[in-house]
This record gives sequence, structure tokens and C-alpha cells, in this order.
Amino acid sequence: MNRTQFNIIGLSLILGLFLACGNKPKTDYNYESAAMVFAADESFFPILDEELEIFEALHSQGVLKPIYTNQEEAITKLMKNETWLAFTTRRLSDREMENLKARKFVPRIIPIAYDGLAIIVNNSNPDTCITVKDFARILSGEVSQWKDIYPTSKLGEIDVVFDHAKSSTVTWCVDSILGGKPINSKNIGAVKKSSEVIDWVEKHQNAIGIIGSNWLNDKRDTTNVTFNKNVTVMKVSRMDTATPQNSWRPYQYYLYNGNYPLIRTIYALLNEPRNGVPSGFAHFCRLPKGQLVILKAGLLPIQANMNVREVSVK
Repeated sequence: MNRTQFNIIGLSLILGLFLACGNKPKTDYNYESAAMVFAADESFFPILDEELEIFEALHSQGVLKPIYTNQEEAITKLMKNETWLAFTTRRLSDREMENLKARKFVPRIIPIAYDGLAIIVNNSNPDTCITVKDFARILSGEVSQWKDIYPTSKLGEIDVVFDHAKSSTVTWCVDSILGGKPINSKNIGAVKKSSEVIDWVEKHQNAIGIIGSNWLNDKRDTTNVTFNKNVTVMKVSRMDTATPQNSWRPYQYYLYNGNYPLIRTIYALLNEPRNGVPSGFAHFCRLPKGQLVILKAGLLPIQANMNVREVSVK
């Protein structure tokens, strides 16, 4: 090969590289913008805020901004590439998975914790045990009066309140309690966030609230056996008749041994095309330090390795 041929070939290669750069396929998303945030159902605010604080203290790779919204909006943001990470209590549907894969993404579903769905009532309500069956009857609209469940009750109509009309709490109740049928109580309503459910139930004698149990733990109690004293957390039974002996509150141990019937899984839905900060945070929640945060919050870590001691008190 002579020098002239070398120069011509070299020039051709250089031009080819420039043309290749100029013809680089454009993506339909802004990676950097989506990588700066994660979306989550608002009911997970207490645990995720603490997870994020510890994650950012240990890692200098970047900062994530949380967007606390309802579950369906969080998933919508994930599907629209407005975020690469969403925390929910449901997995991506087959249709959503196919949509993402068709766009050359590799979505991942990462379970991080188990949460107890708590049923709360006003402290003046003398009835503190309920069956899953009666809870379903309330949601379906089959019963609307407290006396329909507790014949001696004088509280009148059952006032049902959720944290948000499109929250993970509502979705879980529809799917897991009503078998996919819509909630149909005539006295049902939703506020805007979980803390408002507690406030509403505290002020209304006939109210019943449905809320994630992580909102109810008394942070002063490191044993996780004390709930918010402004409301009463009901005991829930799988039996046809609820008694104090066959009903359970969403304490950590009763999530662990399966006694508490209203248990849901918290997932990190990850769709990041690179291994950046969102991926790092999602996997941190599964690592020992992240799981310890979940344990201290009173929820059940997905990789629970609990030492349980039975104590007989006389």
C-alpha cells in the first residue's frame, strides 16, 4: 500500500466516523432528567425518606429527588420515561412489561419489604376486632351501618376513608379483598395523604380508616409494638367470627408468621437503561443497611432473618 492509498483510506474512515456520529439514533427520553427523581406511592413516605437519607450519606454518586404521589401516577411516570424508578405494591402488568420490552428496555421488579395494611377506628369505638369477610362487606357496600356487624353498636353509618382514590391501598383492597370488584360503599371517601386518614378517624366516631401500618408506629418505641395512640388499630381475623384470641394487629412478628391476614409486598419497579443512581438506590433497599431501615420502621424486610423468642407471661 502506498502513502496515497493510506491517506485516502484514512480519510474515508474519519468521514465514516463523523457520519456515524451524525446519524446516531435519537432516544425518546431524557436520561439525565429521569435519573434525578424516583416516584412512589405516598403511603411509603416514612420508610423511603429514611432510606434515601442513609443512601445519600453513604454514596456520593448523586442525589435523588422523591416524588410522592399515588400508585397509578407513579407507574405512569415510569411508563412515560419521566423516572426510572417507582415504588408500588403491585407488579407491572403483562401489558406494561410488554410495552417496555418492545421499546428495548429491560424492566426489573425488585421486592423490598412486606407491609401490613392497617384498619383504624376512633378511640371511642368499643369494637376493635373485625373479620376479613366483614371488612369486604363494608367495602362492597353490602353493609353500611356499624350495627350490621356489631348489633349493639350505636355509631350509625360506617364512614370509610382512604388515603387517596388511586393509592396503592385502594388498588390492594380491590384486588386482594374484593377479587377485582370495585369498592361500592356509599359512605366511602378519600383524603389526599396518609396523615389525613389518621386525623379524620381521630375526629369522627363512626369512621374507619385504611392505611399502611408504617404510618402508625410510635417512633419512641424501638420494639415496634406501640402504635399511634390517637386512634385504635383493629385486630383482624380470617375466621367467620372475630374474637381477641383469633384476631391480630399488624405487628412485625404477626407479619412474619403470617397470622395477620392483610399483608402486601412493596416493590421497587426499575427500568433504568444504565446502572446509575436509581439502580443504586433500588438495590440499596435490598442490602443489609437498607433492610435494617425497614426492620426499624416496623415492617418486615424481604430478606428477614429474625430471631424469635417465645415468652410465657404469667
